[in-house]
Amino acid sequence: MRDAIAGLVLLVIAAVAAWQGSALSVGTPRHIGPGMVPLALSAFIALIGVILIGSGIREGQMYRERWPLRGSLFILGAAVVFGLAVRPLGLAVAGPLLVIVGAFASEETRWLEVVLFALGMTVFCVGLFKYLLSLPIPLAPWLIGY
Repeated sequence: MRDAIAGLVLLVIAAVAAWQGSALSVGTPRHIGPGMVPLALSAFIALIGVILIGSGIREGQMYRERWPLRGSLFILGAAVVFGLAVRPLGLAVAGPLLVIVGAFASEETRWLEVVLFALGMTVFCVGLFKYLLSLPIPLAPWLIGY
């Protein structure tokens, strides 16, 4: 049953993504437009959703236990914390915060690994978004400015 619910959630996400990207030109296979990636990702997410719904229906088992909210709340909370922290604190602080808050979603978290992963991902994201893609994301406005 959980698979079927997860599949339905993925179908909703795919529908919203396809709807939001529908105004963009898809282009042709030779000249890909800006709407091609959102459309392709929406289709891929929808396919995964359909597969999950099928496996959930095929199993046909109903779970009587409570839905675990811990993981969902901390993953959603990590995204909210990142969104609120990236402008005032910069990517250098918001990146590790995202990973650390998200790590609370599991009871099996190993904190040394989480801290090392947070630092590694932050270095990777700073290199990718700030230097390779030249996006206007603040690194540490409280320390070095924008």
